[in-house]
Amino acid sequence: MCLAVPGKIISITGDDPVARVGKVSFGGVVREVNLAFVPEAGVGDHVMVHVGVAISTVDEAEAAQVFAYLREIDELDLGGPGDLSGPDGPDRPGGSGRRAP
Repeated sequence: MCLAVPGKIISITGDDPVARVGKVSFGGVVREVNLAFVPEAGVGDHVMVHVGVAISTVDEAEAAQVFAYLREIDELDLGGPGDLSGPDGPDRPGGSGRRAP
């Protein structure tokens, strides 16, 4: 599954619409993001980012709601194949990261 994550543009470099790059803050973590698909975006705007590319702009309320959803997902113990926090997880003494069959 692929997700787009909201972030806030804190700076932009470049004038070429195809080569514009922004520094985007994701809850305090700052990454460089390609802004070619959102030429209307400016400093202070929120964008949805997928694999290092801003794919759309969103308002602050929508960005906050997506972060709330992501926090809820992080708090769930879904027990799926990617779950490494169970009794056999690597953060447990002797854990291998593999789940018991």
